[in-house]
Amino acid sequence: MTESEYSAGSIQPWIMGTAGWIFPGAGHMLQGKWARALILGGAVWVCFVAGLSMGGHLFSVSGMDQGISSLLQVPPTIANLGSGLLYFVCWLLGVGLADDPVHAARATYEYGNTFLLIAGLLNYLAMLDAFDIAAGRKP
Repeated sequence: MTESEYSAGSIQPWIMGTAGWIFPGAGHMLQGKWARALILGGAVWVCFVAGLSMGGHLFSVSGMDQGISSLLQVPPTIANLGSGLLYFVCWLLGVGLADDPVHAARATYEYGNTFLLIAGLLNYLAMLDAFDIAAGRKP
């Protein structure tokens, strides 16, 4: 890619990517790609809601863990942050973040954790797809 392709006038891809990160599916909706918005954004929403309903735990880095334990929380936290606004709403409401023994006792909580991680990682891919479409690299 040349420098001129990423000039100051090409802010639209960044806006589409950011919109897709904040609200899953929004980057494609703003570009009129309704099928992609429904499929990709819908998959993120379904994975996120399913993960929470299975008792999944959203990861966050707190300064209370000792040693390497706090570093081990960073990768899943980055994956969960990929869900954008969904993560922050849960964080503000205190849903899914607390170490609730009731959730940990559920047989499906590990599946829930996995679904929540997948939702964030899938939204990162959807965000990059919206960015590439707006940049003209993909139809």
